[in-house]
Amino acid sequence: MQFGLESLGEWSEAVNSEIDAESIRAYAAATNDPIAVHLSGEQAPPVYAVVPVWGVMSTAMMGVVPADALMTVVHGEQDMRFHRQVTAGMTLSSIASPIGVHVKPNGTTVVVRVDSRDVSDDSLVVEQYVTTFYRGITGGEGAGLVAPDHRLSDETMAADPVATFEQSIDTDQTFRYADASGDRMPIHLDVDFATKVGLPGIIIHGLCTMAFTSWAAIEAVAEGDPTRLRRLAVRFSKPVLPGQTIVSTFWAAGEVEGAKVFGFETRTSDGDLVIKDGLVEVAN
Repeated sequence: MQFGLESLGEWSEAVNSEIDAESIRAYAAATNDPIAVHLSGEQAPPVYAVVPVWGVMSTAMMGVVPADALMTVVHGEQDMRFHRQVTAGMTLSSIASPIGVHVKPNGTTVVVRVDSRDVSDDSLVVEQYVTTFYRGITGGEGAGLVAPDHRLSDETMAADPVATFEQSIDTDQTFRYADASGDRMPIHLDVDFATKVGLPGIIIHGLCTMAFTSWAAIEAVAEGDPTRLRRLAVRFSKPVLPGQTIVSTFWAAGEVEGAKVFGFETRTSDGDLVIKDGLVEVAN
């Protein structure tokens, strides 16, 4: 099965999205975010940045993925770089491009880059790298770029953690997140469908789990100030189930360009690793 390598590097047409306070408040509430400027709708939670780009991101991905492979997809990694805050009243102009296809022994990854700019001054607001994984698709050739590295080193994890942060996932979390994000995939909402595809039941959206880790990071290593967050990157390892408790552990990992760097991982209270190779950059 050959992926569409000829489309690599081609940017989509720009899609504009008006950011309104109501949608920000809904996303904050759907991810149990306690930060005041998020709950008020003034400033968007970090992972909210996926909401206005969902369509353009999906179109870029499907431009290289064969139709027969789409049902095998899982979200592999997400890397978000925040150049400015997304705020109410802003209009974002977003473009996306598939930048890499990489064949591995157990499947194929596709990397898409998405850039969002403020139309008022054309300044870059958020830069995202989205990696999707197609299970069992191992034929064909690969090409292009890989996503930026954010692996958590053994040396970093060998040190004492600087913080841990515990959060509870509500039993209705997937339904609230689906309404706020627009992601209504049935594995998050339909128990019968989820069990038919081999899951133990409905699972939490990966980006919802990432949103939880974003405000955990802000509280744990950014002194509660969301404007200091410069980068958040994760690798999804295992789904979280409604009603579970998750614990994120943070380690100091140096500095880069005026920002403190922290590695982190997130586990359920049962010890299952759900996010690995987490990376946070926080402005000094």
